[in-house]
Amino acid sequence: MAAAALRPAVSTLRPLLLIGLVLLLAACGRSPTHYVGIPGDNDPHDGVRRAWGLPVQGLDVARYQGRIDFHAARGGGVQFVYIKSTEGKDYLDPNFDENWRRAREAGVPRGAYHFMTWCSLASEQADWFVRKVPNDPDALPPVLDLEWNNHSSCRNKHDRADILEKVRVMLAAMEKHTGKVPVIYTDMNFYRDILAGESFDSSFWLRSTAAEPHLKYGRKDWLFWQWTQTGTMSGINTEVDRNAFYGTADDWVTFVLTGCDPRSFARLSEEGRCRTMK
Repeated sequence: MAAAALRPAVSTLRPLLLIGLVLLLAACGRSPTHYVGIPGDNDPHDGVRRAWGLPVQGLDVARYQGRIDFHAARGGGVQFVYIKSTEGKDYLDPNFDENWRRAREAGVPRGAYHFMTWCSLASEQADWFVRKVPNDPDALPPVLDLEWNNHSSCRNKHDRADILEKVRVMLAAMEKHTGKVPVIYTDMNFYRDILAGESFDSSFWLRSTAAEPHLKYGRKDWLFWQWTQTGTMSGINTEVDRNAFYGTADDWVTFVLTGCDPRSFARLSEEGRCRTMK
């Protein structure tokens, strides 16, 4: 796509810089280490102990979490949330619109994620995402959730080349709609079967609830680490997925302000695909 199409107006950047300053203060003032004992997990695994001390912690949520008090979650240490928006070509999470609005009102940085299915066209799924997910300039980069659809009628594994083509179509459409390079979420099985060895501009969000990601993904760099699915958090009455950002509070502010992984900012910004921090 044309680089110019992805560059926001200066008027858009000014409020983003203000948001960034607020986020920096929040990031410096909160840490999961304020918990007594295991930090917010009903079934803690010692293999993910390093995640407990990482400075930037967040959640991913869907309708299963019910009505969320995002103000309480923020007070409990949540510094970001990814909210399920769409799945396949025609499913919208019934709590998405409310979660999207209420997270913003509580000052929690939020992004949307789309769950990819393999029995419909990528173009149909892209159109559905564009129709249902707002292009908010203050949102985090979108996430494409890539897993085998083992719990649906679309669970048959398909040709690897066909899967990769669908993934790239969807990533391009999400970036065109939001102006931000999407993040890829995946688990060990899908990564092994499809994504390992492939090159993407997207950073990765890796699920690893019993060991550090480098022990399960061949030392693949990660932006986010989903370290438990049995997490607890203020403002949520159910168990919830908890996640950690790879870097420091300063790295986090760079990510929020630019929409790009700080480690790839230099390269992607030259292509006009990151917001400027100036």
